[in-house]
Amino acid sequence: MQKLNLPQYSFQVKSSDGKEQIFDLLRKKYVRLTPEEWVRQNFIRYLVEEKGYPSALMVVEAGVNINNNPLRADLIVYGRSGLPLVAAEFKAPSVKITQQTFDQIVRYNMQLKVRFLMVSNGLLHYCCQIDYATNSYSFLPDIPDFGQINGG
Repeated sequence: MQKLNLPQYSFQVKSSDGKEQIFDLLRKKYVRLTPEEWVRQNFIRYLVEEKGYPSALMVVEAGVNINNNPLRADLIVYGRSGLPLVAAEFKAPSVKITQQTFDQIVRYNMQLKVRFLMVSNGLLHYCCQIDYATNSYSFLPDIPDFGQINGG
């Protein structure tokens, strides 16, 4: 798989029926290793190992119902309060991050009401913080540590 703009991690990878699979630590099972899944697995490890995000507070492909359409967010991180805190959207490295990518995660956030949105294609990473009091958002210069966004 392609080298990403993230630290390198080792993963359990196997081949089944001619298709590569990667072990997902959150779902506790092997899943098909697509370029997007490669980004997701690496970014999850980055959040856990470098940024202190508890894996127990993360849900992959979390169900989100928008206008009676069942959709799936790539990753939701919950705060210690039990409320959703971060929504993340991942794309394959070959996919440019565009306004359409942000529109997708903003649609999910209409229901989730998280304070932070993250988008990554493994090469470029974006994080924005939403201020509901002023109905505004701002892009952060880096992916914040869990302690920074969850009150220490």
